[in-house]
Amino acid sequence: MFEAYCRGVILYGPYYWEHVFNYLKGSLEDKDHILFTKYEEIIEEQSLQVKRLPEFLQLSIRQGGRREWIGGELVYLCNLSNLETNKNGTTRIGVDTNVFFRKGEVGDWKNHLIPPMAITIDEVVEGKLPGSGLIFQ
Repeated sequence: MFEAYCRGVILYGPYYWEHVFNYLKGSLEDKDHILFTKYEEIIEEQSLQVKRLPEFLQLSIRQGGRREWIGGELVYLCNLSNLETNKNGTTRIGVDTNVFFRKGEVGDWKNHLIPPMAITIDEVVEGKLPGSGLIFQ
């Protein structure tokens, strides 16, 4: 499965990175219409990222008593693993959607890839995102 992913011959293979690169590039060119953030940023700077989303969507978060609740609600709603369809649904080709979600910890990939696999993934990403400045932890 890993080798097929790296060669781009399975669904969600390295062509995914071209999609990511195009959105990164688009977010730099059109900040009003494309918001780009990394999972690591969401985890490390949760309150900042929670504020960015409604600002980007041009929604206001009321000052006062409900502010924390709304922020917590946004965090909950942004956690895609909480959605019922992602717990019990399937993709259009019959793959259970829950396989796309793990613990949600930065660096958890280390529990799933051996060092040579990590090097290969880094090479695939660098090849697909040249000069992007994106660094994954």
